[in-house]
Amino acid sequence: MLTAAYELFSRQGVQAVGVDAIIERSGVARQTMYRHFGSKQELVLAFLARREEMWTYGWLAAEVRRRTDDPRERLLTIFDVFDEWFRSPNFEGCSFINVMLEHPDPQHPLHRAAAEYLGHIREFLADLATDAGIADPESFARQWHILMKGSIVAAGEGDRDAANRARSLGVLLLGGAQAGRARNTAVSAGSRVSGRVSPVRTKPIRS
Repeated sequence: MLTAAYELFSRQGVQAVGVDAIIERSGVARQTMYRHFGSKQELVLAFLARREEMWTYGWLAAEVRRRTDDPRERLLTIFDVFDEWFRSPNFEGCSFINVMLEHPDPQHPLHRAAAEYLGHIREFLADLATDAGIADPESFARQWHILMKGSIVAAGEGDRDAANRARSLGVLLLGGAQAGRARNTAVSAGSRVSGRVSPVRTKPIRS
């Protein structure tokens, strides 16, 4: 049941897929479905959890870590992975973004769940930024996530080079963040040096 829902929801969206289509795809009885999931909303919540397990951690994070050990390169490798995804006939966009936009009320349970899973992606990015020595990893993660989400939307428009464009912007963003950290380090070191008071040597007074 969940496998059928995953395939349909990820490719067609949540609103467009009815319970009947899921039942037909899975081959299970309606009563069986409602015995496991009390409503379609519960099934969507289970789908989002499975999506995080398979897409965020099982695919994206695992693939990025597999390809390189360098923290800086891991951030950029995200877009290399995206480039292959965007060019694949199985490219289906970001289910978390799609569900959130399909349920625009910030208080809706599905909106909140999708936003939470997007937040988990930013936590992953913040960890990479910390490993790369970036001074403000949380703020940087939000900026990097904007590049990621923007490239996904652009690819959905048909721009199959969106990941490469985002990667080029990422190089600039990463360079600026690391340059800023270097300036802060230099200023801090300068402050410590200027703050030192040299001892004053006085000549003895002769009477």
